[in-house]
Amino acid sequence: MEYTGSKFVGEYVDRRMEGNAEYILPTETRYVGEMKDGMFHGKGTLYFPSGSRYDAMWEKGLAVKGTYTFKDGLQYDAEHWHYCDSYDRRFYTEICYGLKPSVICQLTNMDPPRKIPKGCYDCGDGFYNPVTRIIRDYKSHFLRNADDESEVKCLSQSQQVISGRAGI
Repeated sequence: MEYTGSKFVGEYVDRRMEGNAEYILPTETRYVGEMKDGMFHGKGTLYFPSGSRYDAMWEKGLAVKGTYTFKDGLQYDAEHWHYCDSYDRRFYTEICYGLKPSVICQLTNMDPPRKIPKGCYDCGDGFYNPVTRIIRDYKSHFLRNADDESEVKCLSQSQQVISGRAGI
């Protein structure tokens, strides 16, 4: 564990992780569940720093059946996924709480939306500043330098604050 930056809380059998345990990765993603022979095995859940989770049945480290649930409670369904697509363009909060009057525009699932610093773009995990080419998380902590691919993605798929108003 010391070499990977991970943490393990549980029992070892023959120097391998075994039984019910908690395994914390360096990214702060946590696995809580059953382990066998040093691998996820049996019922277990991955908890992500974003607040989402993946509940699954695991066999020898591989998820054989699982359910991904977003922070807001929306469950992903691979076969019948019509969230924010051409069939139904509503956000999950609009599905749960209804549509706003036509004079009130909802541009994101978050209501009210997070404030985007002037001249920056919302990239989904933070804000991109095209002047510095740096992506910071929503608490203004450094996340990463933007490469050309992430810059194109941020510029083409996100909102930007233009003179105090969010635009797309």
